[in-house]
Parts: sequence; structure tokens; C-alpha cells
Amino acid sequence: MSTERPAAPRFKRLALIGCGLMGGSFALAMRQAGLVQHIAGFSASEKTRQRALQLGVIDQACSSVVEAVDNADLVLLAVPVGAMQTSFTAMQPALTANTLLMDVGSTKCDVIAAAQASLGQRLPCFVPAHPIAGKEVAGIDHAESTLYQNRRTILTPLPESGTAQLQSAQEVWQALGSTVTVMTPEDHDHIFAAVSHLPHLLAFSAVNALTAQSRADHYLQMAGPGFRDFSRIAASDPAVWRDILSANHQEVLRQLAHFRAAVDQFEDALKSGDTSALERLISQASQVRSAWTLQAGNTLNTAPEA
Repeated sequence: MSTERPAAPRFKRLALIGCGLMGGSFALAMRQAGLVQHIAGFSASEKTRQRALQLGVIDQACSSVVEAVDNADLVLLAVPVGAMQTSFTAMQPALTANTLLMDVGSTKCDVIAAAQASLGQRLPCFVPAHPIAGKEVAGIDHAESTLYQNRRTILTPLPESGTAQLQSAQEVWQALGSTVTVMTPEDHDHIFAAVSHLPHLLAFSAVNALTAQSRADHYLQMAGPGFRDFSRIAASDPAVWRDILSANHQEVLRQLAHFRAAVDQFEDALKSGDTSALERLISQASQVRSAWTLQAGNTLNTAPEA
């Protein structure tokens, strides 16, 4: 019996809504894999649209969402999560029953609520997606066709998501080199508040805490690889992360409470001069981090919860 994956579907027209790092990388990967004939792109910025055209990321620069989506059999929504509902509303009249619509948002419950409020009878087209990939730099100039290779992509299908659309979504991301995991949107937002959203908030806070001090410039001049590595994600796109933290604020606040409890343990050890407790806390973290590796196939629940 053959164990080969079914061939990924081929699309006549990809509508790329949001010509930035994530959307641009998807378009380049689809083109490289030979999975799409024509790519139409829309971004709110005319300059960005023209740059995407100049770089060969898209074949057609469109002046509106509906123009890009017209006759598209695949739509990728790659805008900040705060702009999702406006985009869903704009594209709804141009979607067909057979269109596959996906997003790449880092939160899922709010995006799904926006889709439910906007897509009407075209809701079955939508398969929410979150590729766990990216860079600390944004923009179409940083897009690359290999961004999604050896990475995980999370799908959080709705009960209404079409069977054909879900199968196509899985096959597309696999064809781009991702391992696909399916989970509920609630589980997604719980998990990524802990492993992504809180770490970004902490990086932003650490940099702000340093720069609020009178000798901040001198401190930054002395900073080395440790500060570079810890603070890397603080350079992330402000609008994107404003929307992510706002959208998932309840889960982020829960994780922030866990973080405060952990910091309190370190503070207590330092105040009391308890070097044994200090070493124990450091060792605990060191062992966990040393054992962890970034893998596309590390263990996660692969079935939706009942």
C-alpha cells in the first residue's frame, strides 16, 4: 500500500490580501512549488503593492480586496488580526462556494468571531490557519519562499468549514514543507499566549525598562550577545503585536500572572540571600531549555477536542 501523500491541489488564482512578510512568503512558496498559475495581490499601501509586483511576488497589483478575490480559488488573508473583519466583509461578495480561504493570524478565537460575523453563507470556505514561522523584521522585502519549510502550521477549523476546504488546506501547507496540527481555537490561544505572546510582551517590557533609565545609551553600548538574543523579538512589528496582545489579552494576562509568580521566587531568593534556592531555580529552567528543541513535529494534540 502506498504511503505517498496525495498531490497538493493546483490553483488558478491566489488572492493575496496583505503583501507583507507572511503573505509574500506564502506566495513565493506557492509559486516555487508550482501550485498556482496567477497571483493577485492587495495591500492598503500602493507602494507595498507595487513593490510586491516589482519583486515578482505577485503578478497583478489590485486596488481593492474584492478585485483581488474576484475569480480566486485560493485566498490568503495576511493582515494584522485587527484588520481581519474589514477584510472578510470586503471579500465576501467575491467568494465562491468552492474557494479556499485561510488566514495566517497569531490569534484564532477573535479571527473566527470576525469571520462568523462577516462571511455569511461563505463561512464554509474558511479554514483558520497559523503557520508558526516568521522573523523579527516585517515587510515584503524580507519575504522568502522557504519560510514555512520544517515548521508547524496550526489549523483550527470551524464546524462549518467545508470538508474539501479542510483537506486542501492540509495538503497546501504540507506541500510548502509544514507539519500540520489541528486543534480548537481555544486551545490554540491558550498555548500561544504562553509560548509566543507573553515572551514578546516580556521582550518589549525589558527593552522599555532599560531605555527608561538615565544611562540607557551607555548600557546599550555595553550590551552583548545575551541582550541581543533575549531582545531580538522586541524588534517585531508594532501594529501586528498591538493587535495580537489586545485580541488575546485574557490569556496573556493569565500567563503574566504565572510569570509574576516565577519572578517573585527569584526576588525572594535574592532578598534572603538564599543561594541554594537561586541555583535550584536557575537549574530548573536550564534543564527544561536544554532539553527543548525547535521541531516541526514535536508533540501536540493533533485532533480537535470534543
